[in-house]
Amino acid sequence: MRTRLLPLLIVLMAGVLLALGFPLAASLAASEQQRVVVDRLDDGARFAALAQFVSETDTGPDERRTTLRGELASYHDVYGIRTGIFYRDNRAMAAAPEDWVVPSEGEGRRAFNEALLGRRSHDPPQVWPWQPNARLTIASPVVRDGDVVAVVVTDSPTGQLRSRILAGWLIIAAGESAAMLLAVGAAFRLTGWVLRPVRVLDAVTHDIATGRMKSRVAAAGGPPELRRLARSFNEMADNVEDVLEQQRAFVADASHQLRNPLSALLLRIELLALELPEGNEEIASVRTEGKRLAQVLDDLLDLALAEHTAADLRLTDIGALSAERIAAWRPLAEEKGVRLSGDCRAVTAWADPVALSSALDAVIDNALKFTPAGEEVILSVASGGDTCTIVVADRGPGLTTEELERVGDRFWRSNRHQNVKGSGLGLSISRVLLAAGGASIDYAPNEPHGLRVTVTVPRTMPQGR
Repeated sequence: MRTRLLPLLIVLMAGVLLALGFPLAASLAASEQQRVVVDRLDDGARFAALAQFVSETDTGPDERRTTLRGELASYHDVYGIRTGIFYRDNRAMAAAPEDWVVPSEGEGRRAFNEALLGRRSHDPPQVWPWQPNARLTIASPVVRDGDVVAVVVTDSPTGQLRSRILAGWLIIAAGESAAMLLAVGAAFRLTGWVLRPVRVLDAVTHDIATGRMKSRVAAAGGPPELRRLARSFNEMADNVEDVLEQQRAFVADASHQLRNPLSALLLRIELLALELPEGNEEIASVRTEGKRLAQVLDDLLDLALAEHTAADLRLTDIGALSAERIAAWRPLAEEKGVRLSGDCRAVTAWADPVALSSALDAVIDNALKFTPAGEEVILSVASGGDTCTIVVADRGPGLTTEELERVGDRFWRSNRHQNVKGSGLGLSISRVLLAAGGASIDYAPNEPHGLRVTVTVPRTMPQGR
């Protein structure tokens, strides 16, 4: 969830910073240019004040004209700004450089024409750092006795202006980059604060789903809504645990209470069989069903105990334990004509030895039931990273895809195997015993035919143990 939420927050924050940065950059560029324009206007006003006293009709030597030309030349030499004072008919009163004339078109001509109307030219177009040939042309009128007699025109290079704008933009970019880094750090902290309770809730939900009913959420962090959700989840888990505990108690009590009268009933059936002819089919059928019912009650009691008992995890040699179970079941396999072999390499993992042994007994028993004489059941142990696997592969009839989805359900048995002895609880008990220790059991076809059961045991101590 964080990988989806964090990019969204970063994009939104980048959009906000860009929405603020572009206007700020444009404002800085306009401010820098306005400073230059004001300076040129002030310079133009000073030159206009000197030009008012220069006679238009006097073409000979004139001290004022000479002074004005000297000022313009010095101004051009120092600042590199072309400056000229031009009469209404475009003749030059003074100019620096001397050969500079009034622009015949473009921004310079527009500024000159506006100044002839008695007002300073409008602000020139904005100059941007990527315009190396851009210039600023400013025109100011020279007024004598209320009439515009000439125009002061300045044509400025923009190299320094563009450098200042670019430097300001770099500062803005650095500030926005720093703000973006701070925003990303804040987003990490914010998403972590918001999503930490969600991750805890997800982990606890997984624990409960795998049988660790004592897991609870610590409602201590995150937004108030998630803390309320954590408290509600804990209340729900408490109620579910109470209901399951009542169910387990009922199953255990019912199994125990039914076991005694059933034993008495089976004893009376045996006494009754003594009074009837030997080989009576009805008595044999009743005796078989009674024993099957007793087995179901025993399995129900084992299931209730398995769901109630906490796992006693310890570092266990899985290879040695598997070899021990193979040795225990080999006599029965030989009696049925089935070869039971194993590849039990030494691998250690965290497991409850008693629970794992019981689960393997159920799996091996199931494999021997359905494997015909002359075939083989193979048990193999392997390690892979953080887990250890125990695979029991048989050569029985196997299960269909639909049956594989239901195998392990309580009391479920394939319609094709109803005549095989069993209660349908053995694999269910195995799954409960394994889940209590953080292990799992999976089923798959064993080509070309048969069932492949894989028990996965963690090699690291499960969290929360």
